[in-house]
Amino acid sequence: MEQLNPREKAVLALEGRSFSGPGAKERAIREQLGLAPVRYYQLLNALLDDPRALAHAPVTVNRLRRLRDARRSER
Repeated sequence: MEQLNPREKAVLALEGRSFSGPGAKERAIREQLGLAPVRYYQLLNALLDDPRALAHAPVTVNRLRRLRDARRSER
């Protein structure tokens, strides 16, 4: 199985961190990854369905999948 590329790993690592204050996460996305927040969330959402991401960061991916599923069921 192929490994995640460095940017995919960085997205998962950033998502595993906690941030204090409004805008801190968006600032980190821009500064550390060089991505617009919209693009970051597109990449993250695609990673949640990628078995390589689950193998790389199971706790983070499963937590985010639960959140996503909860939001979908609210709609």
